[in-house]
Amino acid sequence: MKTKKEKIAEALKKYVPEGYIPYIVELMFSENLAFRISKPRKTKAGDYRPPYNGQPHRISINGDLNPYAFLITTIHEFAHMTTYIKYGPYVQPHGAEWKSEFKRLLIPVLEKKELPVEIEAALKRSLQNLKASSCTDIHLTRALKKHDKRDESIVLLENLGNNEYFRLGKKTFQRGVLRRRRYLCKEINTGKQYLVNRLAEVEPINN
Repeated sequence: MKTKKEKIAEALKKYVPEGYIPYIVELMFSENLAFRISKPRKTKAGDYRPPYNGQPHRISINGDLNPYAFLITTIHEFAHMTTYIKYGPYVQPHGAEWKSEFKRLLIPVLEKKELPVEIEAALKRSLQNLKASSCTDIHLTRALKKHDKRDESIVLLENLGNNEYFRLGKKTFQRGVLRRRRYLCKEINTGKQYLVNRLAEVEPINN
């Protein structure tokens, strides 16, 4: 009969690169934790909640992430948990304490040497100047997105040319100039200007 750890390891095969499953299971059993795989959320890829009213630590990760994005997001949320345990609730969410914990938890991932070359390079670069999350580190986000399963009709906004048209959601836009990490885009129906993330997944309009 399989142990609880073995059952969880088996379930994680759908979400995490197999070589990293033992490490994630080890982290999951390091504290009293409720770990949940969530439905896709547009506003966040993962979430950590500290113990409250007798509940354990809680971590949720979006189930639609590709395996490498799932792995890095999980480490991100575990870093929130260990930061809370070590430093309490009154530190900045992505301050020096969290950055230190994120780096500490990522080192075993990098030492295993089983990540795709571009993700490993982006992570090493990220560790030199840690951002709040993979979503704010453009090099890491770009490397992770390469492993998404994407409809061939969908491209990243940065791969379009200026003045080209695209669909995002139910709206049609024309791409403008890059302003730091976002493109200034005009919504065709209203003429309003919007700043759109350069790594947004959009549908090009050829005509």
